[in-house]
Amino acid sequence: MSLTRDQISRYSRHLLLPEVGVEGQEKICSAKVLCIGTGGLGSPVSLYLAAAGVGRLGLVDFDVVDFSNLQRQIVHGESTVGQLKVDSAKNRIADMNSTVEVVTYNARLTSENALDILRDYDIVVDGTDNFPTRYLANDACVLLGKPYVYGSILKFEGQASVFDAKKGPCYRCLFPEPPPPGLVPSCAEGGVLGILPGIVGLIQANEVIKLVLGKGETLVGRLMLFDALTMKFREMRLRKDKDCPICGESPSIKKLIDYEQFCGVPQAKEEPVDASLEIDAGEVKKMLDSQRKFKLIDVREPFEYQICKINGSTLIPLGVIQEKSLEKLDGLKPSDEIVLHCKAGVRSMKAALALKEMGFGNVKSMKGGILEWSERIDPSVPKY
Repeated sequence: MSLTRDQISRYSRHLLLPEVGVEGQEKICSAKVLCIGTGGLGSPVSLYLAAAGVGRLGLVDFDVVDFSNLQRQIVHGESTVGQLKVDSAKNRIADMNSTVEVVTYNARLTSENALDILRDYDIVVDGTDNFPTRYLANDACVLLGKPYVYGSILKFEGQASVFDAKKGPCYRCLFPEPPPPGLVPSCAEGGVLGILPGIVGLIQANEVIKLVLGKGETLVGRLMLFDALTMKFREMRLRKDKDCPICGESPSIKKLIDYEQFCGVPQAKEEPVDASLEIDAGEVKKMLDSQRKFKLIDVREPFEYQICKINGSTLIPLGVIQEKSLEKLDGLKPSDEIVLHCKAGVRSMKAALALKEMGFGNVKSMKGGILEWSERIDPSVPKY
């Protein structure tokens, strides 16, 4: 393709770089890049690739914009809360660079649709936050022979690499098996510094442009580790695993598999639930209004208790309860009537089971936790 007059003006700072020039910018304008996810990482990736002039930008996401996203997902805004993320991102990109063709996929990436979606793109960028999609994207890229630009963030730390089975290791070479379910918290569970995905996402976008140009030294065979608190970068050298089940010398994976089952997602959701130990949030409200004598115990962590709480509740974290020491339970007695709650009802059920084992006979777990309380009972209690 030849650059138009407007493109020469728009990308003039690129054209002045000998490593890019007219030929390089033409490559960028012809490139087709797929971004899986339009959240924390996908936001800076999509915005900067659009600004650079990538010809076709595919966006995969099935979520809607939530107010809690705005702390880090800069492609969205207050005016788009409630909209599909792919539509919000597409409109923002169109305002930035109307010459970029944006193709949206309002769908969850699965083993059924991944190959069809990825097939038409040159490079795939991972902006997801879960292990099943990472393994799925990696395997699809290996099968299709495409580079996979990886990024991951949590709390104050991030990672980035480029996995290209033609030139080096793939994601499975680094992580042959996923971690046990529940071991690694999500950003929704563990939190994330809002600026962090911007830093890691821009590194991913930078790798994409280098791959398109065929210039510089990419992160193939290297894992970059970043700590925002210490502002330090570290690097790990990666090797291709000859026994890798998908890119090794004798691959056993020839097609996409059930990645939720592989990563143990169904098992992760199978938390112990005893319906006889559950109580509805509405019933707890009636108990409080009637000034019934019972103990309302919040089993979340202290920092969560500072964010929001139900008036009249007492904080005893789940970890303290699971120590099963009466002396640490803030005066609770086995004869007390106790209602436990957490954020969503999972931890409070664990606490209820632990107290039952200690001989507490009148224990309930509030179904849905403080999220349900905020939704149905008291909207002034903020969600997080």
